[in-house]
Amino acid sequence: MRLNGVDDGKTRQSGPRDPDLSVNQDDLGAVGHDAYDLRTRVSKEGDHARPATFEAAIGLTNGNFASGSALLKVHDRWNTHLKTLLDACAQISDHLNYTKAAHAKDDVQIGGDLISVSKLNEYLK
Repeated sequence: MRLNGVDDGKTRQSGPRDPDLSVNQDDLGAVGHDAYDLRTRVSKEGDHARPATFEAAIGLTNGNFASGSALLKVHDRWNTHLKTLLDACAQISDHLNYTKAAHAKDDVQIGGDLISVSKLNEYLK
């Protein structure tokens, strides 16, 4: 992202500036890969206690303990939050993979456009 000017309230400067935000393809790929790895690990490790928690909740409920229904609510809430986190990790990974591919495609298109302009310049000489 680049701003061509900054209004400080007194004067207005304009003209090209160095970009203040830049990302390269390797950075996008690394973050996307990390998000995928995180999703894989959270999916496995975040579900580790679910079966035992559910069994304990059912056992307590069947034993007429009020804590059984409370533990079942904890179980259900954990599953909901776990799924939300997994979806977020997947969206980050997918979005960065898409962004990386889209920018690569744009670079090819821009390169092709510039080659055709340089060919025109040769004819105009």
